[in-house]
Amino acid sequence: MTTTAPKKSPNIGAIVVITIAVAINLVIAKLMATWSYSWFPPQASSAASYVDDLFALETGIGSFIFFGCTGVMGWVLLFNRAGKYDESDGAPIEGNTKLEIVWTIIPLVTVFVIATYTMNVNMKLQTLGPKHKYVIGTDPTALMEADPMADVGPIDVIARQWSWEFIYPNGVRSSELHLPIDQRVNFRLISEDVLHSFFVPAFRLKQDIIPGSIISYSLTPTKEGRFRLRDAMFSGAYFSQNQTDVIVESEEAFSAWLKTTAQQPLQPGLDPGRPLYDRRIARGDKGWATVPPAPAPMVNDPGDPSIPHDA
Repeated sequence: MTTTAPKKSPNIGAIVVITIAVAINLVIAKLMATWSYSWFPPQASSAASYVDDLFALETGIGSFIFFGCTGVMGWVLLFNRAGKYDESDGAPIEGNTKLEIVWTIIPLVTVFVIATYTMNVNMKLQTLGPKHKYVIGTDPTALMEADPMADVGPIDVIARQWSWEFIYPNGVRSSELHLPIDQRVNFRLISEDVLHSFFVPAFRLKQDIIPGSIISYSLTPTKEGRFRLRDAMFSGAYFSQNQTDVIVESEEAFSAWLKTTAQQPLQPGLDPGRPLYDRRIARGDKGWATVPPAPAPMVNDPGDPSIPHDA
């Protein structure tokens, strides 16, 4: 006569607790994803919303995993810990095949979801702001045709240790970058010395500027204001000071600025690294070796660094 072990009835209490915990975790993850939008500067380009949506998705998924794992750890520490004087080994529990399959499939699917969404975002960003790299010495007329959809440009963006210079199609030079709102702008990114990086946080766009090359790069600003341009690549001792403003204004204001500025004589532009270097020299040129800042660019409009920026 054979007997069969009685089937264990499901633990309703455990199922209810797990269901409630997962629901609470989903709510927290959704809140974290929503809050993540407030961690950034205002969206000021056509690419910003896509970048923020991707970051929110990753924040939500990461929050769900983080709070899920820490929640399980906290539950075990509170309710399943060994007794004070219990020094015995744990039960020799064998692997659970179903559980192993589940925790293999779920991360796999999660990674594929993130990867697929990321590729879609990258393709959209490529359409909104295409970029092409040219070696210096190639036919410059090819650069003019790099982005036939651009409404403005090309504007030469010249980075050096440690200042920015912008040259517009009509020959105007400035230390602050002026752009018309809702107009697709094409840039030619040029470095005169080492590796730099064109980074405007409000635009959610960052592009390295490679010495010996010209990079054609496009973007569309969508919000009027004064936004910060930073050199996000370590380019020497004073790279953190290599900042200036991007002024997004109406098409009429931009055209008027170009016309007025073209009549102004050339003068030294912004040179934010120079005061720090001069202070170093005054103190005896001590510390790590560094190179002196390049001479300030000669521009028609040096800008006004005292004006506060929006982001």
